[in-house]
Amino acid sequence: MYDAGDIYDAIYNGRGKDYRAESAVVAKHIRSRFPAAASLLDVGCGTGGHLTHFAEEFGDVRGIDLADGMLDVARRNHPGIPVERGDMRTFRLRRRFDAVACLFAAVGNLTGEDELRSTLRTFAHHLAPGGVAVLEPWWFPENFTPDHVGGSVVTHGGMTVARVSHTVLHDTGDASRMDVHYLVAKPGQDVRHFDDTHVMALYSRAQYEAAFTEAGFTVEYVTGEYPGNGLFVGVKPVNQEGE
Repeated sequence: MYDAGDIYDAIYNGRGKDYRAESAVVAKHIRSRFPAAASLLDVGCGTGGHLTHFAEEFGDVRGIDLADGMLDVARRNHPGIPVERGDMRTFRLRRRFDAVACLFAAVGNLTGEDELRSTLRTFAHHLAPGGVAVLEPWWFPENFTPDHVGGSVVTHGGMTVARVSHTVLHDTGDASRMDVHYLVAKPGQDVRHFDDTHVMALYSRAQYEAAFTEAGFTVEYVTGEYPGNGLFVGVKPVNQEGE
């Protein structure tokens, strides 16, 4: 699915995902901690739905994603915003930013606590002193709902997509497993069916906070403003230069 950027866009835009409102909440938390923030790196930027709104707020923005299919759509839809392929655990850019955002629970694609810690260290490496990292978590073990079935049918951009998902606790006990089936139809084309499986780590709140702290951040978990499972907001101390 992550390599099918057009289908991804059709599903979430058709379902009314409010990228503008979500970006505004993230920007507010960044500004409250770093009022002069002028640059932002979106890690796991996908097709660029948040990036285009961050660009209005910060001016200097850039995106990183591991899926070429997502990046292809981001480049086509937002040609003025640079995006590139990179792994959130290990990427290295030759610059720092005032803020790093990692949204839409992209962090759930990691495996194990070591990968979470290396990701937060990578974020810290790319932040200026006083910079802010905002991370949207996947569900915690205590609020994950196993055996959840979801479904939707949307039409967007001349494409109709039916999506049905079933999410259970993974056999390992520390992740969710979502099996998803898609039907995709466009005029003049045969109906396509494909399926995929998403395994998403169920890190606890304590594990997220420990990873932030180990990377040198002060961290706060905030709820009530952002859809889903809230946000972690970390601040890199002004006296921490990083690696």
